[in-house]
Amino acid sequence: MADDLGDEWWEHQPAGAASSPEISDNEERGNTDMIQQETVPVPALSKKTEQPKECFLTQPKETKEDAIKTRKRRKKKITDILAKSEPKPGIPEDLQKLIKDYYSSNRSVIELEELNLPDSCFLQANDLTHSLSSYLKEICPKWMKLRKNHTEKKSLLMLIICSSAIRALELIRSMTAFRGDSKVMKLFAKHIKVQEQVKLLEKRVVHLGVGTPGRIKELIKQDGLNLNPLKFLVFDWNWRDQKLRRMMDIPEIRKEVFELLEMGVLDLCKSGSLKLGLF
Repeated sequence: MADDLGDEWWEHQPAGAASSPEISDNEERGNTDMIQQETVPVPALSKKTEQPKECFLTQPKETKEDAIKTRKRRKKKITDILAKSEPKPGIPEDLQKLIKDYYSSNRSVIELEELNLPDSCFLQANDLTHSLSSYLKEICPKWMKLRKNHTEKKSLLMLIICSSAIRALELIRSMTAFRGDSKVMKLFAKHIKVQEQVKLLEKRVVHLGVGTPGRIKELIKQDGLNLNPLKFLVFDWNWRDQKLRRMMDIPEIRKEVFELLEMGVLDLCKSGSLKLGLF
Protein backbone atom coordinates (compact mmCIF):
# COMPACT_ATOMS: atom_id res chain seq x y z
CA MET A 1 0.00 0.00 0.00
CA ALA A 2 2.81 2.33 0.82
CA ASP A 3 4.50 1.49 -2.46
CA ASP A 4 1.33 2.33 -4.35
CA LEU A 5 1.07 5.70 -2.63
CA GLY A 6 4.68 6.46 -3.32
CA ASP A 7 4.32 5.69 -7.01
CA GLU A 8 1.20 7.79 -7.18
CA TRP A 9 2.94 10.70 -5.54
CA TRP A 10 5.83 10.58 -7.98
CA GLU A 11 3.51 10.47 -10.93
CA HIS A 12 1.79 13.73 -9.88
CA GLN A 13 5.05 15.71 -9.48
CA PRO A 14 5.83 18.29 -12.22
CA ALA A 15 8.75 17.72 -14.53
CA GLY A 16 12.07 19.01 -13.21
CA ALA A 17 11.00 18.77 -9.54
CA ALA A 18 13.65 17.95 -6.91
CA SER A 19 14.35 14.29 -6.06
CA SER A 20 13.17 14.86 -2.53
CA PRO A 21 9.58 15.75 -1.70
CA GLU A 22 10.78 18.01 1.07
CA ILE A 23 12.17 21.45 -0.14
CA SER A 24 13.35 23.96 2.40
CA ASP A 25 12.06 27.52 2.51
CA ASN A 26 15.55 28.95 1.99
CA GLU A 27 16.12 26.98 -1.19
CA GLU A 28 12.72 28.02 -2.50
CA ARG A 29 13.41 31.73 -1.86
CA GLY A 30 16.84 31.37 -3.47
CA ASN A 31 15.39 29.83 -6.57
CA THR A 32 12.78 32.59 -6.74
CA ASP A 33 15.43 35.32 -6.53
CA MET A 34 17.45 33.71 -9.29
CA ILE A 35 14.40 33.55 -11.53
CA GLN A 36 13.65 37.25 -10.87
CA GLN A 37 17.23 38.27 -11.66
CA GLU A 38 17.12 36.40 -14.95
CA THR A 39 13.71 37.61 -16.07
CA VAL A 40 13.63 41.26 -14.88
CA PRO A 41 15.49 43.46 -17.45
CA VAL A 42 18.01 46.06 -16.32
CA PRO A 43 16.38 49.50 -16.48
CA ALA A 44 17.81 51.68 -19.28
CA LEU A 45 19.23 55.10 -18.53
CA SER A 46 16.54 57.68 -18.76
CA LYS A 47 16.76 60.46 -21.34
CA LYS A 48 17.10 62.98 -18.56
CA THR A 49 20.44 61.54 -17.54
CA GLU A 50 21.73 61.53 -21.13
CA GLN A 51 20.49 64.98 -22.06
CA PRO A 52 23.24 67.05 -20.37
CA LYS A 53 25.82 65.07 -22.31
CA GLU A 54 24.29 66.07 -25.66
CA CYS A 55 22.99 69.59 -25.05
CA PHE A 56 25.36 72.42 -24.07
CA LEU A 57 23.57 75.42 -22.68
CA THR A 58 26.67 77.47 -21.83
CA GLN A 59 28.92 79.27 -24.31
CA PRO A 60 32.48 77.97 -24.66
CA LYS A 61 34.99 79.99 -22.70
CA GLU A 62 37.27 82.35 -24.59
CA THR A 63 40.77 80.97 -24.79
CA LYS A 64 43.93 83.03 -24.45
CA GLU A 65 44.59 82.70 -28.17
CA ASP A 66 41.15 84.10 -29.00
CA ALA A 67 41.73 87.04 -26.66
CA ILE A 68 45.09 87.77 -28.27
CA LYS A 69 43.57 87.63 -31.76
CA THR A 70 40.81 90.01 -30.69
CA ARG A 71 43.35 92.49 -29.34
CA LYS A 72 45.36 92.26 -32.55
CA ARG A 73 42.32 92.92 -34.69
CA ARG A 74 41.46 96.00 -32.66
CA LYS A 75 44.99 97.36 -32.96
CA LYS A 76 44.71 97.32 -36.75
CA LYS A 77 41.91 99.87 -36.75
CA ILE A 78 43.26 103.30 -37.54
CA THR A 79 40.49 104.92 -35.49
CA ASP A 80 41.56 103.13 -32.33
CA ILE A 81 45.20 104.04 -32.88
CA LEU A 82 44.51 107.72 -33.56
CA ALA A 83 42.08 108.01 -30.65
CA LYS A 84 44.86 107.08 -28.24
CA SER A 85 47.60 109.11 -29.91
CA GLU A 86 48.28 112.73 -29.18
CA PRO A 87 47.97 115.18 -32.09
CA LYS A 88 51.34 116.20 -33.48
CA PRO A 89 52.20 118.49 -36.38
CA GLY A 90 53.21 117.05 -39.71
CA ILE A 91 56.82 117.41 -40.79
CA PRO A 92 58.51 116.98 -44.21
CA GLU A 93 59.89 113.60 -43.15
CA ASP A 94 56.32 112.31 -42.83
CA LEU A 95 55.59 113.01 -46.49
CA GLN A 96 58.98 111.64 -47.58
CA LYS A 97 58.35 108.40 -45.70
CA LEU A 98 54.86 107.98 -47.17
CA ILE A 99 56.21 108.45 -50.69
CA LYS A 100 58.92 105.86 -50.10
CA ASP A 101 56.52 103.33 -48.58
CA TYR A 102 53.98 103.80 -51.37
CA TYR A 103 56.42 103.23 -54.23
CA SER A 104 58.80 100.72 -52.60
CA SER A 105 56.92 97.69 -53.97
CA ASN A 106 57.20 98.64 -57.65
CA ARG A 107 60.21 100.95 -57.91
CA SER A 108 63.90 100.24 -57.93
CA VAL A 109 66.31 101.76 -55.44
CA ILE A 110 67.47 104.32 -58.00
CA GLU A 111 63.90 105.30 -58.86
CA LEU A 112 63.08 105.72 -55.17
CA GLU A 113 66.03 108.05 -54.74
CA GLU A 114 64.72 110.19 -57.60
CA LEU A 115 61.47 110.63 -55.70
CA ASN A 116 63.22 112.20 -52.72
CA LEU A 117 62.39 115.88 -52.37
CA PRO A 118 65.00 118.43 -51.30
CA ASP A 119 64.47 120.03 -47.91
CA SER A 120 64.55 123.45 -49.56
CA CYS A 121 61.18 122.82 -51.25
CA PHE A 122 59.34 122.53 -47.92
CA LEU A 123 57.79 125.48 -46.13
CA GLN A 124 57.50 125.75 -42.39
CA ALA A 125 54.93 123.23 -41.12
CA ASN A 126 51.96 124.18 -38.98
CA ASP A 127 52.69 123.70 -35.27
CA LEU A 128 48.95 123.25 -34.53
CA THR A 129 48.64 126.79 -33.18
CA HIS A 130 47.74 128.51 -36.46
CA SER A 131 44.46 129.17 -38.18
CA LEU A 132 44.62 128.73 -41.95
CA SER A 133 44.82 132.49 -42.53
CA SER A 134 47.63 133.00 -40.02
CA TYR A 135 49.55 130.02 -41.44
CA LEU A 136 49.26 131.28 -45.03
CA LYS A 137 50.38 134.75 -43.96
CA GLU A 138 53.45 133.23 -42.35
CA ILE A 139 54.51 131.10 -45.32
CA CYS A 140 53.60 133.74 -47.90
CA PRO A 141 54.10 137.25 -46.47
CA LYS A 142 54.26 138.81 -49.98
CA TRP A 143 50.96 137.42 -51.17
CA MET A 144 49.43 140.76 -52.20
CA LYS A 145 52.36 141.51 -54.50
CA LEU A 146 52.23 138.04 -56.07
CA ARG A 147 48.50 138.31 -56.60
CA LYS A 148 48.77 141.63 -58.46
CA ASN A 149 51.41 140.25 -60.82
CA HIS A 150 49.46 137.10 -61.67
CA THR A 151 47.63 137.46 -65.00
CA GLU A 152 47.67 133.94 -66.48
CA LYS A 153 44.42 132.10 -67.02
CA LYS A 154 43.99 128.35 -66.52
CA SER A 155 46.46 128.57 -63.65
CA LEU A 156 46.80 129.27 -59.93
CA LEU A 157 49.30 130.83 -57.56
CA MET A 158 48.33 128.75 -54.54
CA LEU A 159 46.64 125.35 -54.35
CA ILE A 160 45.26 123.82 -51.14
CA ILE A 161 44.50 120.10 -51.22
CA CYS A 162 42.06 118.49 -48.79
CA SER A 163 40.10 115.26 -48.46
CA SER A 164 36.51 116.28 -49.27
CA ALA A 165 34.24 118.96 -50.69
CA ILE A 166 32.83 119.80 -47.25
CA ARG A 167 36.31 120.32 -45.88
CA ALA A 168 37.20 122.51 -48.87
CA LEU A 169 34.27 124.82 -48.11
CA GLU A 170 35.37 125.06 -44.48
CA LEU A 171 38.89 126.03 -45.56
CA ILE A 172 37.62 128.68 -47.97
CA ARG A 173 35.55 130.28 -45.20
CA SER A 174 38.46 130.19 -42.76
CA MET A 175 40.94 131.96 -45.06
CA THR A 176 38.98 135.20 -45.42
CA ALA A 177 41.55 137.28 -43.55
CA PHE A 178 44.34 136.09 -45.84
CA ARG A 179 42.75 136.07 -49.29
CA GLY A 180 41.23 139.56 -49.26
CA ASP A 181 39.79 140.20 -52.72
CA SER A 182 41.72 137.37 -54.36
CA LYS A 183 39.78 135.14 -56.73
CA VAL A 184 39.20 131.71 -55.16
CA MET A 185 37.91 128.65 -56.99
CA LYS A 186 36.35 125.44 -55.65
CA LEU A 187 38.08 122.44 -57.20
CA PHE A 188 36.01 119.44 -56.19
CA ALA A 189 33.49 117.16 -57.88
CA LYS A 190 30.41 117.60 -55.69
CA HIS A 191 27.62 119.38 -57.66
CA ILE A 192 30.20 120.85 -60.08
CA LYS A 193 30.97 119.33 -63.48
CA VAL A 194 34.55 119.29 -64.62
CA GLN A 195 33.68 121.04 -67.90
CA GLU A 196 32.18 123.96 -65.98
CA GLN A 197 35.40 124.34 -64.01
CA VAL A 198 37.46 124.20 -67.21
CA LYS A 199 35.41 127.03 -68.72
CA LEU A 200 35.74 129.17 -65.59
CA LEU A 201 39.52 128.75 -65.57
CA GLU A 202 39.66 129.74 -69.25
CA LYS A 203 37.55 132.89 -68.77
CA ARG A 204 39.08 134.52 -65.72
CA VAL A 205 42.24 134.83 -63.66
CA VAL A 206 42.13 132.76 -60.46
CA HIS A 207 44.62 133.18 -57.62
CA LEU A 208 43.63 130.48 -55.14
CA GLY A 209 42.24 126.97 -55.59
CA VAL A 210 40.92 124.67 -52.87
CA GLY A 211 39.87 121.14 -53.67
CA THR A 212 40.38 117.40 -53.74
CA PRO A 213 43.25 115.60 -55.50
CA GLY A 214 40.91 113.56 -57.72
CA ARG A 215 39.26 116.59 -59.35
CA ILE A 216 42.56 118.49 -59.63
CA LYS A 217 44.05 115.50 -61.47
CA GLU A 218 41.10 115.48 -63.89
CA LEU A 219 41.48 119.20 -64.64
CA ILE A 220 45.16 118.69 -65.46
CA LYS A 221 44.35 115.74 -67.74
CA GLN A 222 41.80 117.81 -69.67
CA ASP A 223 44.27 120.68 -70.03
CA GLY A 224 42.05 122.88 -67.93
CA LEU A 225 44.72 123.61 -65.31
CA ASN A 226 48.38 124.46 -65.85
CA LEU A 227 50.61 123.88 -62.81
CA ASN A 228 53.72 125.72 -64.07
CA PRO A 229 52.80 129.15 -62.56
CA LEU A 230 51.96 127.48 -59.21
CA LYS A 231 54.07 128.82 -56.33
CA PHE A 232 52.55 127.18 -53.23
CA LEU A 233 50.99 123.77 -52.72
CA VAL A 234 49.54 123.28 -49.23
CA PHE A 235 48.27 119.98 -47.85
CA ASP A 236 45.49 119.99 -45.25
CA TRP A 237 47.73 117.61 -43.32
CA ASN A 238 46.69 117.69 -39.66
CA TRP A 239 42.88 117.90 -39.87
CA ARG A 240 40.94 114.78 -38.86
CA ASP A 241 37.47 113.67 -39.89
CA GLN A 242 34.77 112.07 -37.71
CA LYS A 243 36.70 108.78 -37.77
CA LEU A 244 39.85 110.61 -36.64
CA ARG A 245 41.53 110.00 -39.99
CA ARG A 246 43.84 112.54 -41.51
CA MET A 247 43.88 113.10 -45.25
CA MET A 248 46.80 110.74 -45.82
CA ASP A 249 45.24 108.05 -43.61
CA ILE A 250 42.53 107.46 -46.23
CA PRO A 251 43.85 104.98 -48.84
CA GLU A 252 41.88 106.45 -51.77
CA ILE A 253 42.98 110.01 -51.04
CA ARG A 254 46.59 108.97 -50.45
CA LYS A 255 46.69 107.19 -53.82
CA GLU A 256 45.31 110.23 -55.64
CA VAL A 257 47.79 112.55 -53.91
CA PHE A 258 50.76 110.49 -55.06
CA GLU A 259 49.40 110.31 -58.59
CA LEU A 260 49.02 114.09 -58.56
CA LEU A 261 52.60 114.51 -57.36
CA GLU A 262 53.81 112.61 -60.41
CA MET A 263 51.86 114.87 -62.78
CA GLY A 264 54.52 117.56 -62.64
CA VAL A 265 54.47 118.54 -58.96
CA LEU A 266 57.66 116.66 -58.04
CA ASP A 267 59.53 118.18 -60.99
CA LEU A 268 58.43 121.69 -60.04
CA CYS A 269 59.59 121.09 -56.45
CA LYS A 270 63.01 119.89 -57.58
CA SER A 271 63.39 122.89 -59.88
CA GLY A 272 62.78 125.21 -56.92
CA SER A 273 59.76 127.01 -58.39
CA LEU A 274 57.19 125.30 -56.13
CA LYS A 275 57.07 125.13 -52.34
CA LEU A 276 55.18 122.56 -50.26
CA GLY A 277 53.40 123.30 -46.99
CA LEU A 278 51.81 121.00 -44.40
CA PHE A 279 48.98 122.79 -42.64
